[in-house]
Amino acid sequence: MKIDFHTHIFPGKIRDNREKYFHSEPEFTLLYDSPKSKISGAAEIVETMDEQGVDFSVVFGFPWKNPEVYKMHNDYIMEAVERYPGRLAGFGCFDVIDDGSAVEAERCIEGGLAGIGELAFYGSGIDRESIERLEPVMEICLKKNLPVLIHTNEPVGHKYPGKTSNTLKQIYSMVRRYPENIIVLAHWGGGIFFFSTLKKEVKESLENVYFDTAASPFLYDIDIYKYAKKLAGIDKILFGSDFPLIKPARYFKELENTGLSQNDIDKICGLNAKRLLEQGGRPKL
Repeated sequence: MKIDFHTHIFPGKIRDNREKYFHSEPEFTLLYDSPKSKISGAAEIVETMDEQGVDFSVVFGFPWKNPEVYKMHNDYIMEAVERYPGRLAGFGCFDVIDDGSAVEAERCIEGGLAGIGELAFYGSGIDRESIERLEPVMEICLKKNLPVLIHTNEPVGHKYPGKTSNTLKQIYSMVRRYPENIIVLAHWGGGIFFFSTLKKEVKESLENVYFDTAASPFLYDIDIYKYAKKLAGIDKILFGSDFPLIKPARYFKELENTGLSQNDIDKICGLNAKRLLEQGGRPKL
């Protein structure tokens, strides 16, 4: 079974009129101002899954600041999951700085969503306030044993839309603050697992942390897979395409050239995600 753990879908009213949301949502403008930035819906992702050999996907929206918009978007995610049973699981998404974020997290989970994410801090990085604001959402997900997926990125290298000012110290402070939560760090966690070679503390701090591969073909050489296997552990790697940014087949082709065993590839492409999703009891795959 192939499971894509990191995808974005948007309701039609946003897909058809993205410019309407630019004036009040600078982060959305940053990522989607260019006409080349693709925006897709539920039907498009299921069609692509069928074309690319993906059995199941985790879908989520965007960390909107406006409560009306993030509620509307999360409603769409719930509708998509209901519309495509056995193909999609959904995560609730919002700006955690908003005072209503914990209430929205509860609403999303009660509505059948399987976790929270992709939470992002595009403007601030994962600073002290951001880490503290996560607390009520983390408490909710901890009680339900559900994952929280958080946007991270490498703190060095070339610039691109959506690359935040987060530092490895910030990422580490966050996972240390919530050691019992299941946390998925997007985009390989900015490479923080490289510090698992330290003799003290880091391995234990990353015990409940997973790493998705979203945007990997744009960011890393394929050697990242063998390094991640050695340092993070093969069971902690989750295939995520960041659809519609990159189609899944590109990842599958890269994996064929990594030198990993078929068993390792199967874990990355689905078995790890299946275990993680079923751990929270939703959905059963």
